[in-house]
Amino acid sequence: MTESLLELLEAESGIVCAVGAGGKKTVLNLLCAHHPGRVALTASVGTTRFPPLPGLEVVVEEDEQALTDRIRQAPGTAKVAYARPTDKPGRLGGVSMQLIERVHAEGGFAASYVKADGARMRWIKAPAPDEPVIPPACTTLIGVVSARAIGQPFDERVAHRLERLSRVTDIARTEPISPSHVGRLIAHPEGLMKRAEGRAMVAVINMVDDAVREVLAREAAEAALDLAPRLNRVVLARLNHPEAPVVAVIRR
Repeated sequence: MTESLLELLEAESGIVCAVGAGGKKTVLNLLCAHHPGRVALTASVGTTRFPPLPGLEVVVEEDEQALTDRIRQAPGTAKVAYARPTDKPGRLGGVSMQLIERVHAEGGFAASYVKADGARMRWIKAPAPDEPVIPPACTTLIGVVSARAIGQPFDERVAHRLERLSRVTDIARTEPISPSHVGRLIAHPEGLMKRAEGRAMVAVINMVDDAVREVLAREAAEAALDLAPRLNRVVLARLNHPEAPVVAVIRR
């Protein structure tokens, strides 16, 4: 590939938010690890603990002013992850959209990577009415869905927010999830493109782990591009292979 993952996802600078299911945290962690400059990693919703990336300083504070002060005290640190504490084991709390914008602007970060919704470890989801939680200054929205969802039954084991998914994709409870359903989810203004207005938007179909899944993911990507004129490309990925995460790029 001549383009890096940072370039393909338009994630080299600005506030970059990831939404959807099946790899949000993984893609944000990869972007954070690969970026050569000063970057932040955070979440506007609840999240799991941050990964032990080399050189990553983790700041966890309940008080937003204390959190901001601690980040300011580490101006030479290239990579900073920050969040609020929570009583849930293995979990962290999200921070406010206003704090994300302030830390990004005042902290000298080239990019801030933000998990902006939750999916409860499912492979496919549609956003709730109050999702995604995207700062107004967000510059790029990355919508993620797993290729492993394709061909699976449409039920709670695979999908999050079934009623909203059905409304967005026209899938019935008796149907398996098809490439066309995934394409509709990516393209729909109440699906992965929700609140994408005025921002760069890139879709990622993750977990493209074999040739069969690649064929199905390509079909889903082409359906999404047909339905969403402002979507320029869909990245097929296997993000669990960090040295070669990009399988293919489907362009308009």
